[in-house]
Amino acid sequence: MRFLGILCCVIAIFLTTNGFAHCEPLLYPCSEKHTAEDATRMIKAASGRLAPVYAPLAEQIVSEFQLAEKEGIGIDVGSGPGTLVIELCKRTRLHWINADINPHFFAHFLRSSEAEGLNGRVSAIFADVQALPFRDNYAEVIVSRGSLHFWKNKRLAFSEIYRVLKPGGVAFIGRGFPDALPVETARKIRAAQSKRGERSVLDYSVPETEAEIRAVMKALEIEDYRIRTPKPPASDGINYGIWVEIHK
Repeated sequence: MRFLGILCCVIAIFLTTNGFAHCEPLLYPCSEKHTAEDATRMIKAASGRLAPVYAPLAEQIVSEFQLAEKEGIGIDVGSGPGTLVIELCKRTRLHWINADINPHFFAHFLRSSEAEGLNGRVSAIFADVQALPFRDNYAEVIVSRGSLHFWKNKRLAFSEIYRVLKPGGVAFIGRGFPDALPVETARKIRAAQSKRGERSVLDYSVPETEAEIRAVMKALEIEDYRIRTPKPPASDGINYGIWVEIHK
């Protein structure tokens, strides 16, 4: 018994100092880090300047990945107000889950879903993308718009997304706009963001982000993926963002 106790201590020390040295600390519901004010600010953005983004993005996702008649689970990681979840739910038969790090979004999300007649077809759950609270091979589709740049450890995050995705499933992860968003609408949104000083949204390099994602895919040995950087006609000078499409 004494030997077993010493062995357990040695294992614990090894895991603490070596085994998980590469991992980021897992996040948890924290009213100081993830506030009601943060949620309110994003809810206003989603129902205001970003409102035109979600319907065409949902249309694109449903059409390209043939989701209209598919059944099972869809997950939106970092969905926040859940606006994209609601638009996707309207267009599919899937049950959609809003998985977000800030639980202050959920009351608004569930009220909005009920107002759209979608209660019973959506769920909300606290989730750290670095340790998703779902079993392996769970979801038909996983999406995320606009939370990618908040992920501290993208390798862990994409590893978790790939783990939870069903074989034959697809993930569509990124930031920015859908291909079909009218150029003038995109221009107005970017102008409003610039006026508000939203530097984290505007000041990033698409090529650098692409290189980072490719490095993560290589490290995780994920081969069936493609990077997408929408560039509609006459959109020069407007950052439409970057997306990665992953098949399992």
